[in-house]
Amino acid sequence: MAQSLSMERIIGRYTSPHKGPLLICFGGMHGNEQAGVKALETVFHLLEREPLVNPDFNSTGRLLGLRGNRQASSRHKRYFEHDLNRLWRPDVIERVRAAHPADLRFEELELRELIECIEREVADYQPDQLIVLDLHTTTADGGIFGIATDDAESIRIAKAMHAPVITGMLKGLQGTVLHYFNAENFPCPTVAAGFEAGQHDDPLSINRCIAAIINCMRTVGCVDADDVENRHDELLIAYSEGLPKVAELRYIHRIKNNDEFRMKPGYRNFQPVVKGEVLAYDRFGPVQATEDALILMPLYQSQGDDGFFLVKPNEVATPYLPAAG
Repeated sequence: MAQSLSMERIIGRYTSPHKGPLLICFGGMHGNEQAGVKALETVFHLLEREPLVNPDFNSTGRLLGLRGNRQASSRHKRYFEHDLNRLWRPDVIERVRAAHPADLRFEELELRELIECIEREVADYQPDQLIVLDLHTTTADGGIFGIATDDAESIRIAKAMHAPVITGMLKGLQGTVLHYFNAENFPCPTVAAGFEAGQHDDPLSINRCIAAIINCMRTVGCVDADDVENRHDELLIAYSEGLPKVAELRYIHRIKNNDEFRMKPGYRNFQPVVKGEVLAYDRFGPVQATEDALILMPLYQSQGDDGFFLVKPNEVATPYLPAAG
């Protein structure tokens, strides 16, 4: 049965006088991560104001801001039945497309509406390139980071956000936004990148999302470099100081039903851990680090299927190893 959706899907739309790429930014793909939504609201306000205070302001293309999981956002939950950022799989998309909307629930309905909204936007604007930026935050404090696909343009966009770039995530995860947005699914060159802006409740996570959006706009040619203030770069550079430029995914600890997973308190993003170190506990006993590495996204919330991630700086990384079992 269809659920009532109280929040507007479209956060904002800004169309420049000059044709160019379509940049779609997602906020709130997880309902308890609102920094991206608030950042997009601010960016659209800035874009409307900029030509009034800067007569030389020049922009190209269209920026579209979308709320991801509206229902979960209204309840400040990560999700209701399914992680929306794991549903962008061909089999799920085919099924929700074929279903009547009244027969879809929660995240499956969100997925269908997002796909239909994006396809309408692409058909209307007919861009020469489609770029997607997915904005997130984490339960743990610590460094920010970008997530890239194997596409060189995705890596370029992620690096330009002045945060460590994590590669190999698409091999370790399935059904994310980054898996879906590619040229196979759209009629124009398509590329996607993700940005993790910091801890959920840190007010500066909003500022870092703003900086990432504006830097992405500059990187893909939506705004001129001269119109981007240095403080956007400086904010991201300062928060990434001392962190690796590029790191590769090495391990994901999967959580299964009834695992009773409990992360040990105090871990931060990019904190070094050593092989054998007890990172968490579940019903089987201690959960240990599989190797010397840096920890990412330790889980400090009740919802989520991934307990933690281990990464290594690119120069010493080896291919991703799936979790045992």
